[in-house]
Amino acid sequence: MFRLALHLTEGLLTVMTLHPFLAHSSRQGLRQRWSRRLLRLLGVELAAHGATLERGSLLVANHVSWLDIFVVNAVTPSAFVSKSEVRGWPLIGWLAARNDTVFLRRGSRGHAKIVNAEIAALLEADINVAVFPEGTTSDGTQVLHFHAALLQPAIECQRPIQPLSLRYQGSDGHISVAPAYIGDMSLGQSILAIAAAPRLTARVEIFAPIPTDTGRHRREIAADARNAVIAGVLGQIDDAASNAGSRNDRLA
Repeated sequence: MFRLALHLTEGLLTVMTLHPFLAHSSRQGLRQRWSRRLLRLLGVELAAHGATLERGSLLVANHVSWLDIFVVNAVTPSAFVSKSEVRGWPLIGWLAARNDTVFLRRGSRGHAKIVNAEIAALLEADINVAVFPEGTTSDGTQVLHFHAALLQPAIECQRPIQPLSLRYQGSDGHISVAPAYIGDMSLGQSILAIAAAPRLTARVEIFAPIPTDTGRHRREIAADARNAVIAGVLGQIDDAASNAGSRNDRLA
């Protein structure tokens, strides 16, 4: 926990002192390295498999934990869509605002239009944007309903939608619920549960992009994306992916 505190302090100082003077690509590189080191400090091995990530894609993934953000950033630095309440959180909100986070005020159609325009601008600048269409976390053993409205910005600017599945495995190779951030669990309890797990692997399966210039309704695209994510969570595509010679990155 002491090492984690030092790592967080280092990140804060970096954002405060270096970020204003760095190009966006350099800030993304720092974010990726910081996220990878965070995983190592928590004893989480990262294994990424599958298709090549296309720049300027809307990444859609299942949502298990606060750790998901750093797993995705360790694979590919991305902007994230978050609920507006996070902006007001001490320290975390400040950090999120300075790392390409788009804050969504849920239940407001007028604000949704503003947010959609912000997301579209990021995509058109070839910046990946990640969303969790379930809208909440699960224990990682299931994939909840995808809210198709979150996919609309990519459809409007005809940028690809690329599904990612996140699966946390224990030392026995089965899905581990240790990283799950659900119910009344506090952030501190969640961090301790992750650190106490004997061995965790964050397995990310990257699926081929889904085109959005075919005139299909967003609900159809959301259903396709969810089916891909379900296959990844259930581990139904590992053998096929490896046999196809797809990308396989393992980070100690």
